[in-house]
Parts: sequence; structure tokens; C-alpha cells
Amino acid sequence: MSEINPTVLIACSHGTRFAEGRAVVSALVDHVAQLLPETVVQPAFVDVEEPAVADVAAAVPADQRAVIVPLLLSRGFHTGVDIARAAKPYEHVHAAQPLGPHPLLADVLVSRLTEVGEIDSLGTHIVLAASGSSNPVAATDVEALAEMLRARLTVPLTVGYAAGSTPLIADAVAAARAAGATRVIAASYVLAPGHFANLVAASGADAVSAPLAVTPGGGVERRVSRVVVDRFREALAAAS
Repeated sequence: MSEINPTVLIACSHGTRFAEGRAVVSALVDHVAQLLPETVVQPAFVDVEEPAVADVAAAVPADQRAVIVPLLLSRGFHTGVDIARAAKPYEHVHAAQPLGPHPLLADVLVSRLTEVGEIDSLGTHIVLAASGSSNPVAATDVEALAEMLRARLTVPLTVGYAAGSTPLIADAVAAARAAGATRVIAASYVLAPGHFANLVAASGADAVSAPLAVTPGGGVERRVSRVVVDRFREALAAAS
């Protein structure tokens, strides 16, 4: 595309009422824009916040290409319905895959886990704590990420969900203890602080890792930004 008509990346997140979560997502979108200086990067949301993704997609001129990148970790209702509907009316608007599963996200999870202390000691068990969805395909995506994470760990790992699927995180934590674990760590498979991060924190685990996009120094996790860029470029290539 020329400089006059740059490609548009619509960074579509769920939306949250939590100020800390909004700040993290905003910083992530800003960093993506830094990585793609010749691309117009615009935020959008499927719920809670505005502008709505359908409105942002509708505003893209027909002589520009746009890609909606879900700032979501799995396929589900929001990708299959909200985002798909936003892109469908327009030949020049395309929907990318969600961020997960992706090897870089597994790497980030390991980093977040090591921040809470020793993770490879005898008796430790990791519960991959995902938000959950009633759409079975979401669990497929979470399980694929879990396999990537198991390849990076030396301790047992199981999956739990905050809602929409089973087992619930608290039940997965309890099951790990019943199986003999002496320390259960919940690996927060959520992007930013907010409702689902709070549910993970309340799951009863002995330790809980920070959301993916939150670094110890308070900055944005650059590897997550790189995943956004990957999904954007994959969608452009598929549309060409």
C-alpha cells in the first residue's frame, strides 16, 4: 500500500471497566503501532468500551485494506460472531486469528511463572488458568497452548477455566492438591488485569502469575506485541 492509503490494523480487545487493564491494553496497542510505523493502528472493542469494532471497520475507506486482530487468546464467540460480523460486509476488511495459541505466548507464560518463584521443584503443579468459553473450539486452543507450555516445564500442568468450561480453576487447583501437589501455581492465561484476572487470583492457588502483557517493571510485554504483528501479517498474506 502507498503512504496515502496505509493498511489499517484494528486492534480489537474485549474491553474492561478496570482502569489498570485499560492502561495495559492501551500500552500494548501503542507498542504495536511503534513496530508498524507505516500502518494505521486503531483500537476497537467487542464489549464495555468504545469504539465498537463494527463501527471502526465501517469507517475504513474502501481504498484501504484493514485487518482486525483480536487481542484475545482463543477463538470463541467474540471472534466467531462479533469480529466476523464486523469484517463480513467489506471486501477490504479481513479478520485475523486470535493471539493464541502461539509459541511466544508459551514463552511469556514461563517468564510470568518464574516471577513468582521456583517452578521446577518437586511437588509443584501448574494450572493454566484461562478465561473460558462455551464454544468448544476455545478449549481446543487452550489445550494447544497447554501442550506448548508442557514442553517448556518439568512439572505437571493441567488446565482450569474461570467460566464457560470445565474444570473451573478452583477445581483444577483442588484436584492438583488431591493428587499430591504441595504447591499449586495458577498461570494466568489472560492478557491484562480485569475481571478474569481477578477470578484467577481468587482461585485458591498458592501463587498466581501476572497477566501476559504485564512485565515486572510495569511496562508492556513486547513479545505479546510481536504476536499481534504476526497475526496481522498472516492475515494480510492470506488475503493477498
